[in-house]
Amino acid sequence: MKIDEHIEALDAAGRALADAAAEAGTDAAVATCPGWRVRDLLRHTTMVHRWATGFVADGHTSYHPDGGEPDLDGEELLAHFREGHALLVAALRAAPDSLECWTFLPAPSPRAFWARRQAHETTVHRADAESALPAGSPGPVAPALAADGIEELLRALHARDRSRVRTPEPKTLRIRATDTGDVWTVRLSQEAPRTERDAAGPADCELSGPADRLYLTLWNRLPDGAVTMTGDPSLAGLWRETSGITWS
Repeated sequence: MKIDEHIEALDAAGRALADAAAEAGTDAAVATCPGWRVRDLLRHTTMVHRWATGFVADGHTSYHPDGGEPDLDGEELLAHFREGHALLVAALRAAPDSLECWTFLPAPSPRAFWARRQAHETTVHRADAESALPAGSPGPVAPALAADGIEELLRALHARDRSRVRTPEPKTLRIRATDTGDVWTVRLSQEAPRTERDAAGPADCELSGPADRLYLTLWNRLPDGAVTMTGDPSLAGLWRETSGITWS
């Protein structure tokens, strides 16, 4: 995906997140994040948006800590979230392609990194907000965006040494998007996962389905039954138990 496409996805996801949060109310439970209420989701996401904006708008070339979650609630919190989201979108749109700032994953450029990372950060949390609605089920994600998000999750976030997805003996997990045709082979071991864009060799477990269902399943926002699983179910269980990305 292009940078502008990621920015448009970020813009749309943030607006949808705010709308779902407003409909659900800030005291509603977030089904996809046990123990969280919508206020917790809004406080976290606006903190991340404003943290990211600092790198893009101010060009920090080294790590800067976040500013903490706001002690707000209700309409005031919603307004604060909408403002922070708009500031991030505006900063990314205004940033030059030559932007230099700190990042934490490989990317063609810092601007490309922040546009992509925040598009997926916000899309996943949009699904969280939608899980707080009476219907309780996250809405669809565009196939191209979902496939891009799987790519980021598998080949960037979980390629880091900090990934906890490990197996005592080598195992292979295959992810197959039936609508986009994308296939990933995740090689698990005592080291961090290594993922290739192919379907080479046998797999101990395969998860297949539409890209958006895979995306939300791999981010632990849908149950395993949302996609088709063949092979060793313990690998799907291992992913669910150890793949969470935490804020630190």
